[in-house]
Amino acid sequence: MPATAVQPTHDVVVLGGGSGGYACALRAAELGLSVALVEKDLLGGTCLHRGCIPTKALLHAAEVADAARDAERFGVRATLEGVDLPAVTRYREGVVARLHRGLQGLVRARAVDYVEGAGRLEGPTCVVVGERRLVGRHVVLATGSRARTLPGLDLGDRVVTSDGALRLREVPGRVVVLGGGVIGVEFASLLRSFGAEVTVVEALPRLVATEDASSSAALERAFRRRGITVRTGARFASASEDERAVTVRLEDGTELETDLLLVAVGRAPVTDDLGYEEAGVTLERGFVVTDDHGRTGVEGLWAVGDIVPGPQLAHRGFAQGIAVAERVAGLSPAPVADALLPRVTYSDPEVASVGLTEEQARAEHGEAVETSKYSLGGNGRSQILGTQGFVKLVRVAHGPVVGVHMVGARMGEQVGEAQLVVGWEAHPEDVTPFLHAHPTQNEALGEAHLALAGKPLHAHN
Repeated sequence: MPATAVQPTHDVVVLGGGSGGYACALRAAELGLSVALVEKDLLGGTCLHRGCIPTKALLHAAEVADAARDAERFGVRATLEGVDLPAVTRYREGVVARLHRGLQGLVRARAVDYVEGAGRLEGPTCVVVGERRLVGRHVVLATGSRARTLPGLDLGDRVVTSDGALRLREVPGRVVVLGGGVIGVEFASLLRSFGAEVTVVEALPRLVATEDASSSAALERAFRRRGITVRTGARFASASEDERAVTVRLEDGTELETDLLLVAVGRAPVTDDLGYEEAGVTLERGFVVTDDHGRTGVEGLWAVGDIVPGPQLAHRGFAQGIAVAERVAGLSPAPVADALLPRVTYSDPEVASVGLTEEQARAEHGEAVETSKYSLGGNGRSQILGTQGFVKLVRVAHGPVVGVHMVGARMGEQVGEAQLVVGWEAHPEDVTPFLHAHPTQNEALGEAHLALAGKPLHAHN
């Protein structure tokens, strides 16, 4: 009997237990639906175990190392004796383990049927896991992504992706990071803080190229001040290794000798050999094509998270998973708007943004675009922290703010308010009446709006 004719075992079967998958499962169960959640590895997926959480734990350890190294600047007598990477790993693993246990408890509490094993789609309504056949009125694909590499690169102890970088037992003396996107610059930042000599090689003209050009320039200047070598517009040609080192060759003939080559050239969707195309799903470059609501075009079959074209961000996956669960339950949630996604790069300094870059705004609105940049040099809390950077606003002339771009320590914590400003299409004059506590870095966002409204309180540029 065809799988489509079998009596459903669940209202919803979710294939993949990462950010989008478990969010969908938890919300669907909360709405009274019977749910099966299939995961071949660890509940929480890449974000919890190999991505967002462990890397941010490493970046916090890097911040502590920098604080000890720079303690004399603040009148504190302290020294940095070194970084004990196995001890840092234990700290990182402890953070992940506590969150993992909490997530497992949530899944049990919601009575989700959690199925461990490699699942495969067999028709649009059935997921096969070993001997089990899970048939859902709805099936949600959420199989996530994996680290990309490049042709001719053999991964090993000294040529690694971000996954391999998490398994390092000691800090390498020299590191070449291939890729200047979010993952590349975050690892470059933390490895420099841990004491490595770091070179970033990026084929595009600037670092974090999806951000506003001014943010990219500020990050590059900060990296150079920190002693990180940045090679933009440089294309990788090949790499070879001997018993001594890895030699990286660029297309312009430059050779870089390094102890570790960290390949950070993006992430690919995990959709191969899972039965997707056989079930009628359309794939483009391996990504699942959906509409704005996560529908694949096959009745009852949905997709969320990194396998859907667009920014590969955990909070996007969360939101998409919740929205699909609500739509399956008969509600009418708004589609997740990629244009309003908050973005944070957790390097030192941090880069945070939401909405349009200046270039995108001018392409969309022509010359009817105004910008204002408020320097953190005028912000008391930023001076206390010893950070440099800015808040930049992009608005349509006499209209709403359409983009907010921030560079500096802890700027990621300000992006929530920035999202509200852009999402609600606020004019600078709508924001200026709101008070921002003093002294906080949050004041910088308020003062940027004051400046754009034509009544700057402190100096800005």
